[in-house]
Amino acid sequence: MSVIEELKKSGIQNVKKVFHNLDYDELYNHEIQNHEGCVTDSGCVSVDTGIFTGRSPKDKYFVDQPPSNKYIAWGDINHPISKEVFDKLFEKAKKELSGKELYVQDAFCGASDNSKKSIRVIAEIAWQAHFVKNMFIRPTKDELENFKPDFTLYVASKVTNDEWKEQGLNSEVFVVFNVEENIAVIGGTWYGGEIKKGVFSMMNYWLPLEGKLGMHCSANVGKDDDVALFFGLSGTGKTTLSTDPNRALIGDDEHGWDDEGVFNFEGGCYAKVIDLDPSSEPEIYAAIKRDALLENVVVDENGHVDYADKSKTENTRVSYPIYHIENHCSTLQAGHPKNIIFLTADAFGVLPPVSKLTKEQAMYYFLSGYTAKVAGTERGITEPVATFSSCFGEPFLPLHPTVYAKLLGKKIDEHKVNVYLVNTGWSGGAYGVGKRMSIKATRNCINAILDGSINDSEFETMPVFNLSIPKSLKGVDNNILNPRNTWADKKKYDETRDKLASMFVKNFKKYITKESDFSKYGPKI
Repeated sequence: MSVIEELKKSGIQNVKKVFHNLDYDELYNHEIQNHEGCVTDSGCVSVDTGIFTGRSPKDKYFVDQPPSNKYIAWGDINHPISKEVFDKLFEKAKKELSGKELYVQDAFCGASDNSKKSIRVIAEIAWQAHFVKNMFIRPTKDELENFKPDFTLYVASKVTNDEWKEQGLNSEVFVVFNVEENIAVIGGTWYGGEIKKGVFSMMNYWLPLEGKLGMHCSANVGKDDDVALFFGLSGTGKTTLSTDPNRALIGDDEHGWDDEGVFNFEGGCYAKVIDLDPSSEPEIYAAIKRDALLENVVVDENGHVDYADKSKTENTRVSYPIYHIENHCSTLQAGHPKNIIFLTADAFGVLPPVSKLTKEQAMYYFLSGYTAKVAGTERGITEPVATFSSCFGEPFLPLHPTVYAKLLGKKIDEHKVNVYLVNTGWSGGAYGVGKRMSIKATRNCINAILDGSINDSEFETMPVFNLSIPKSLKGVDNNILNPRNTWADKKKYDETRDKLASMFVKNFKKYITKESDFSKYGPKI
């Protein structure tokens, strides 16, 4: 069956033409001919995503039906929707896509042959097909000949749902999943990240049911095959810190962990470029060239990008195929990790730049997932806001967080993994008073973890949080290692520390059960 016939069978009518699996040059030509963006002086295309420059988490829904409804953790993250409403939204999307020239892009999600899923994305905008080609794993010519999608995503960015109030939804935007039919539909938003995170959410549904762990983390591997994982929400440094000239990049954001080791879900990277500086992030800067795709940056009439300009959003982005990073892992997979690093952007300026965790503390901080939502990443977030996001990725977890935590704890035990908490946030005061930790200082903390030299340090215990922090590290000012030393007002620091500790304690109560209680490994007030 041809792609046009499949589209017609799904309910999309009178398709004028299908541009199926275009190569990069063809996509570039379509983007220019359709006036979808402009060409920058680096040779790549820059596009705008309209009024939505971040995800819309309150507009994400799963159809409430068996058998998936007994696995999904319903609540503030995963909202239920009836099959009837889903069908109406799907009809709106199909009507929008009918009678158009459509772009269909096929790809794989997951580098592991035992775990990968075949993904098909249908859109009416060329740059969205380009985004899919960048972000997912590009099949070979032979693989495309027999390609059959396990999951199909319909992107109808131009649709407007004017019935949202009657349907009990949050807004005119919708991102809806029908697990049983292996379909997702995006309506009303142009933001590329919805495509990426939609597929990620589904991988986080499928894998744990097979005993495999889905992870919101970046990963790299050293010359001695030592693998490191970097967990953290957007803006905490996953992409920047895992992109290392001395270590091969496995991936910058989404991975799985099975019996063979770690594998990337994606075939590309999606990096924040606000204030991008070639001296501090040379690999990412060099990756912005032909075939990369910039989003929401400010470009002048000569095609020059001003990366410091936040007038559109602080969530400016670039997607690019992973091979734009010179030192990348060509197989997109490696063995079991030696080190796990939890990244947090502490907006209170309380946590140390690096601390070593016991296995029990690792479980506590993984479930807590403390960080800050960074400006622009989600609608309505205009400045950093302290938050707790289970497993450092709760918005993308269809199952209960303890499902992922138990899998992680089991693997830490099996493979004797070292775990660290690294604060890339504020030092010397809270947000608005203190300063953001320098990339150089954080990089040196990471280097000490990866080369093992951190274990040569003398450690001290941080009061209240009971974190084990080094007194000295090569290339790091000793004064910043203990955060209290960086505050001019020590009494104010103690008050702020205790306030944050209380937030941890209050948040963690929901994870205490008769079978499992890691609360004693968190802060003590």
